Amino acid sequence: MGEKIKSEVSKLSKSKSTNLLEKKIEKYLRIPIYMFIILIIINGCVYAFDCRCGVIVSVGMVIYLLLAIFIYYRKGPQIMTDLMAFSFEHGSIQNELIKELSVPYALVNENGRVLWCNKAFYQAVKSDKQHMRKHIQNIFTDVTLELLHMDPEDDGQRIIHIYQSDRNYKVDIRRMSVSDLLAKNINNGVQHDEVLFAIYLYDETELIEAVEDKEKIKLVAGQIYVDNYEEAMDSTEEVRRALLGALIERKITKYMQSARGIIKKLEKDKYIFLLQQQQLELLQEGKFSLLDEVRSINIGNETPVTLSIAVGVDTDNDDYTVAYEYSHMAMDMALGRGGDQAVIKKGEKIIYYGGKTQSSEKNTRVKARVKAHALKELLANKDQVLIMGHRKPDIDCLGSAIGIYRLAINMEKKAHIVINEITSSIRPAMNNFMGSSVYPEDMFYSSEQALGAIDPNTVLIVVDVNRPSITECPELLMHTKNIVVIDHHRQSGDVVENATLSYIEPYASSACEMVAEILQYSMDKPKLRPAESDAMYAGILVDTDNFVTKTGVRTFEAASFLRKCGADMIRVRKAYRVDMGSFRHVSEGVGRAEIFMDCFAISDVPADCDVDSPNVIAAKVANELLDVENVRASFVMTKIDDLVYVSARSIDDINVQVIMEKFGGGGHGTVAGVQLPNVTVEEAKEQLKSVLKSMWDEGDF
Repeated sequence: MGEKIKSEVSKLSKSKSTNLLEKKIEKYLRIPIYMFIILIIINGCVYAFDCRCGVIVSVGMVIYLLLAIFIYYRKGPQIMTDLMAFSFEHGSIQNELIKELSVPYALVNENGRVLWCNKAFYQAVKSDKQHMRKHIQNIFTDVTLELLHMDPEDDGQRIIHIYQSDRNYKVDIRRMSVSDLLAKNINNGVQHDEVLFAIYLYDETELIEAVEDKEKIKLVAGQIYVDNYEEAMDSTEEVRRALLGALIERKITKYMQSARGIIKKLEKDKYIFLLQQQQLELLQEGKFSLLDEVRSINIGNETPVTLSIAVGVDTDNDDYTVAYEYSHMAMDMALGRGGDQAVIKKGEKIIYYGGKTQSSEKNTRVKARVKAHALKELLANKDQVLIMGHRKPDIDCLGSAIGIYRLAINMEKKAHIVINEITSSIRPAMNNFMGSSVYPEDMFYSSEQALGAIDPNTVLIVVDVNRPSITECPELLMHTKNIVVIDHHRQSGDVVENATLSYIEPYASSACEMVAEILQYSMDKPKLRPAESDAMYAGILVDTDNFVTKTGVRTFEAASFLRKCGADMIRVRKAYRVDMGSFRHVSEGVGRAEIFMDCFAISDVPADCDVDSPNVIAAKVANELLDVENVRASFVMTKIDDLVYVSARSIDDINVQVIMEKFGGGGHGTVAGVQLPNVTVEEAKEQLKSVLKSMWDEGDF
């Protein structure tokens, strides 16, 4: 069909374009004869003025007419022949130029078969004319019929980039209608339905290589903080402290010099560095081995030294000031996640390395005191306080909200706690507040009530969560200017932006522990009611698994403070006992567990179990499985509505937060979780097993 079109176009072009050109040339040659009519009119006017002049003009007109007729009949054919020859010679030159064009060019029919191509195209695909008449997809595997049959929105043109035979090409595909071509070039209403595609090839291999080389040598900015410099020094004999500091500095300097970077010590525990992006990629391949090298320093220091490394990369404008700002954001992220890790902020993308060890508890309360005073000053200038936790709140979320509520009430501020759903885990505590004559009826707000109550003098305090997407009412964050975040979970890429005050400490056992410390520094004579103390004590109790997990000196001090305020351990234990049905579901969940790779326990809780909070049962099952010998981490799943909830627990050496972050979740090193949409429990198990095996093979455990 393509050959037929070519022959048709060729014949029509020669015959019809020849006739058209002859008519045009003949029209131009007749112009002098047409001008003779104008001269006759002029001659008549001359006769009207002077007869003798008119005769002279008439003689001239006769001579002019004879010359015009002579040229038309004798010289016209020769002129026409010369013009036609020039025209066809000019067309031949154009055709030859197209053949010799340095840009590879080909014509393809709508079935994808190559009809014609120039010499540059032959050379680009390394073929000859005999083997060229084949399907375009046999030449370029990425140029398919689907690409040729483009949508009307593409305006008859489509550009794609392909990689073939070690070369990068930009392929410009343009759609051409044969009928339109014939009508345009031949000036005749030729009707034809076939479509041709012109394909232009542009070799952009060198351009891409140049861009890649430019990216490789681009400088990135970074910072290194020694997380626990003072604690490590205090745990070392005085005569060895100088040696410890020198060893830390030598490890850091040598590591950066091996990466051909420039490093400068700003303070005893802070460094700044610059290095090329290609060297950063090598550090990423080594997973920032500096973290392990510094942690392995042992010259008698009882506390291992840990580092936080932050790197900023501006992917848009190559602005080094922006890269430096990104490194600050990355450092805030690393410190907010407990340190001992590297964080790279590359534009909007955030990459984490390390974070295998558990964050060590800080014995000093200086930060808690500073944050408490800042919170008190902020509340002093506002009239209303809204307190919000995460969706499906647990007792730690409610207990910390109750503590902040008591602080606001003592400062004579209107306060409300935002809760939409009362789960079984908080119902015993809620029964002490709802319907009580001691507490106002508007102590608890729904999301709609909270949104309607916002005004410029409102402070929103977010507790036990730092990810806006899983808060009780994310819309509140968008409508409130004054936001405070108090949380003990590690930060992820999804953070509350523009927070007026942020107090995130991953080493803390629970949000209730943090709020208990804030209360001691914010109130002259801190005093809680028994129900409030019980709720906060229960929050610490549940999050530490009865003071077993993530329990430090400050945890017991917070519990002691709550005990002085009236918390009753027997009352709390009785209030949070499980019913027999829930106990059976926990036992069944333990019985359904399978051991994966000899150290991971994986189980599930059926979605149809007769409890209103299957995710709480899943968390209890995960805690129970840690008591099984050789189990280093446990994962228990349950499906609620369209989400699969995963509760992850570990004892010490496995950081389950890093595992859950692979799925978009988070938490602590020993307590973490995630909510997976649009999957079944079995699919979630297979995804988890795949991630565990991959991380095991890569040496992440």
